[in-house]
Amino acid sequence: MDKLTHFDQHGQAHMVDVGDKASTRRIAIAIGHISMLANTLSLIQAGNAKKGDVLGIARIAAIQASKKTADLIPLCHPIGLSKVAVDFAINVAANSISCTVTTETTGQTGVEMEALTAVSVGLLTIYDMCKAVDRGMTLSDIKLLEKKGGQSGHWHAVNVS
Repeated sequence: MDKLTHFDQHGQAHMVDVGDKASTRRIAIAIGHISMLANTLSLIQAGNAKKGDVLGIARIAAIQASKKTADLIPLCHPIGLSKVAVDFAINVAANSISCTVTTETTGQTGVEMEALTAVSVGLLTIYDMCKAVDRGMTLSDIKLLEKKGGQSGHWHAVNVS
């Protein structure tokens, strides 16, 4: 595919017509990272941050965001998600947390944007909850790792870190 699908022949933005596409099971996996001070990570791990269970709340925020993607990204189709899984991995040596989101649906369009939106909002929620002690946190490397289903089939990122 070598053309942008969200523009018509006149260069006007439009929502892609997926009406003739077959409904298939579609899965997307995205990841992102947030780096912080060692003390901030310790507060998160101890579960005694001022605003409460940081990762628990970030997980719920990520799930909510996946369901609201079409409200945030103008040309995304609203879709019914059948699964959203959010996992956090703490890397003490790097003072960072990674967020991995898996989204699934059976439908006519993919769920990549839902996975990417969920990762972004999950990480932003961590930032929001911890900014009182660490405004220098950095979000990075938000990307799609894998997608399955649909006309384009299975895609997997190369050079995954």
